[in-house]
Amino acid sequence: MHAIAQYQEFITHYAASQVVEKNPTTLYAPITYIMGLSGKRLRPVLTLLATELFDAKYQEALPAALAVEVFHNFSLVHDDIMDDAPLRRGHETVHEKWDINTGILSGDAMLIMAYRYFESYEPAVFHNLVTLFSKTALEVCEGQQWDVDFEQRDNVTLPEYLKMIEYKTAVLVAAALKMGAIIAKTSEQNAQLLYDFGLNLGLAFQLQDDYLDAFGDPATFGKKIGGDIIENKKTYLYLKAIEFAEPTDKLVLTQLFSVQPSDNRDKIESVKRIFERSGASKATQDAIEMYTQKALQLVENLPVDQAKKDLLTVFAQNLMRRTV
Repeated sequence: MHAIAQYQEFITHYAASQVVEKNPTTLYAPITYIMGLSGKRLRPVLTLLATELFDAKYQEALPAALAVEVFHNFSLVHDDIMDDAPLRRGHETVHEKWDINTGILSGDAMLIMAYRYFESYEPAVFHNLVTLFSKTALEVCEGQQWDVDFEQRDNVTLPEYLKMIEYKTAVLVAAALKMGAIIAKTSEQNAQLLYDFGLNLGLAFQLQDDYLDAFGDPATFGKKIGGDIIENKKTYLYLKAIEFAEPTDKLVLTQLFSVQPSDNRDKIESVKRIFERSGASKATQDAIEMYTQKALQLVENLPVDQAKKDLLTVFAQNLMRRTV
């Protein structure tokens, strides 16, 4: 096993080795750009880590890990277009740096490239990886559509929201881990344990992302603070505020989430005050802790050395302490 920082280096170097100068440059330059931005690369790291949990070599998992990373970045390119987001990881989004058509087409190319990384695997492993990947990719699209639909609905429920973030975010984290288990040819039971660990970790991660979107530090978060509030997204924070808020605050909150003023600064600050006053902020932090603990409990059931379990535990704990 290696340290998390080493796995990050392995996937970064492998990704760099796959970059080739190709034409048309207007298609491939945006791909090189988004892949070169300094993300956390947590999903491909989990694929490498999961492979070595069961005594296979991380090198075997590099193509699958990069497929996960390319797919993730493809989804970000298209999500940013849908959200009209100006920043990604502290830099211009692809559609801002180039244009919307370029973002759409380069994103499409990335999806196709992701599938091609599985071609190096033997038939049985290839089949299992691609089956899981296709299922996951479709679920991510379903989650994104629910996210868009919820912006126009006033009756979103907490179970609906949790299902949406499970599909939009958590299933890819879970699949990244299970891919490592597939490559290592461990048992289906072990693969499912890792998948369930990733699902809970992914839920905690997305709830943390929602929290940081409202209460993060603009200097470290890498995205515009208050983006979800501006877009009237029915996040866990919003739904808990609707549940807990006093009638007056609840009315104000619903009114604020029905408008998109030209200057959003007052709206963001007013909503954040209601999130804090109602207890929604604390409830969200509690939910992040709950899903993190559920993930960590699953780690203990893995039939691997304690040192390997500890590596997964530290990864999860550090992820939940992030500010970016």
